Order: sequence, then C-alpha cells, then structure tokens
Amino acid sequence: MISFIIPAHNEEACLPASLDALGAAADKVGRPYEVIVVNDASTDATGEVARRRGARVIDVAYRHIAATRNAGARAARGDILFFVDADTQANEGAITAGLMAIEQGAVGGGCHFLYAGWIPWWARLLLPVGNAAGRLLGVAGGAFLFCRRSEFEAVGGFCERYFAAEEVAFVKALKRRGRFVVPRRTVLTSNRKLRTMSLWRAVAVLFRFVVRGPESYRSRDGLSLWYGPEARDQIAEPVAAADGGRDPGS
Repeated sequence: MISFIIPAHNEEACLPASLDALGAAADKVGRPYEVIVVNDASTDATGEVARRRGARVIDVAYRHIAATRNAGARAARGDILFFVDADTQANEGAITAGLMAIEQGAVGGGCHFLYAGWIPWWARLLLPVGNAAGRLLGVAGGAFLFCRRSEFEAVGGFCERYFAAEEVAFVKALKRRGRFVVPRRTVLTSNRKLRTMSLWRAVAVLFRFVVRGPESYRSRDGLSLWYGPEARDQIAEPVAAADGGRDPGS
C-alpha cells in the first residue's frame, strides 16, 4: 500500500484542490493507497475539509513540521510513504516516477516543483537554476518526497531538532543509506510565500541556511514565515489543475 502523508495547519483554502488532485492521480496509478492529513493545531476547517474528501485525519498539536510529518508516518499503513505539502498538487506522473524509482532500488527521492500563479521576477530566474542544481546534486525540497517505510524507520524519520529545513537533514540521512532519486517530473505548489517575500528577505533566508544549514532552525525564532501570524495571512492564487508534471527544462 502507498501512504500519502499531508501535514496541515490552517490549510482549508489550499487543501481541497490538493486532495482532489492527489485522489485523481492516485486513482489513475491504480494501486491501493491511503491519504492521511495530519491536522496540526488548526483553528479553521482543515480537519473537516480533509474528512469530507475521504482522508484519514490525525489531530495533533505540535506546531512543528518535523513532528507532524513523523506523526503521519507512524499512523501510516503503507510500505511506501509519500510526503506531500498541503498546498502542493501531486500528479500521476510524479507518483509513478517515485514508485518506479523505489522499485528500481532507490531508498527514496523527491520531485521538484513549479509555482502556480504569479511569482516575482527573481524567483522566475532562480527556480529553473535551483531545480537543475538540485537534480545534479540529488536533493529535493519537502513539497513532494517519497521513500520506503523501512528506510524512513532506519533513519529515525524527520529530525525533530529542527523547526525548518527538516527535509534537508532527512534527505541527507537517506542518501547515506542508498540511492536518492530526483525524477524529471514536477509537482505544482502554491505561490503564497513568494507573494509575501522580497528579494532581500529571500537572500537573508538563503544566507542563513548556507551559513549554518538546518542547525540554524533549532527554534522558531526568525521563522515567522512558517510559524508566526504572517503564515496565517498568506493568500495563494488558485492552483490550476495538475497535469503530468514534466519539468519544462527536461
């Protein structure tokens, strides 16, 4: 069985389209699957939205993305785990590529993403460069990750020392155990954080990570984009229906 795990905090706006896209894509893949939404201390209708669409809802109160992801994995029944962000639309091509990578011996992998809607000029320039570099280096962000359950358990899941960049530490741990694959398929994710971010703020976030890596995220300090009131105020443009998700640069 495949388990799709979606961490969610106040995601009633983005979650319907994400769940609809995931369900349609998973149905086309044709394998048994479950969808788990880990509802982390939401104050909106996130849980109700997920239940109405047939997802299994796990209610937690961590406000900690690594712990929330891990809670979903603990509840999962599948032997292959896909971690999909609540504002990200998966597609048949990305799921199939992940399954093929696992069947061919990979311990895990992840697909890069494209943004829905308007994004700033600097993001339009940097996104293809970042995706190309990520594929070359064999790294992927947290919007769409997959792995064998056995490998997830072997590395201890997502490191709960970190309040952000937990996926970076997770990917690094997986790569120590075997081949990590970045397929050429892409998924579609929300533009909401970029709509609130200036170039200089993006540079500051990147500099912080480059200097200290995940170790710089061992508290919520400076992470208002993810954990503060600002995170609740982000508004995304509607995400168009996901298709096969091939990277236009491939």
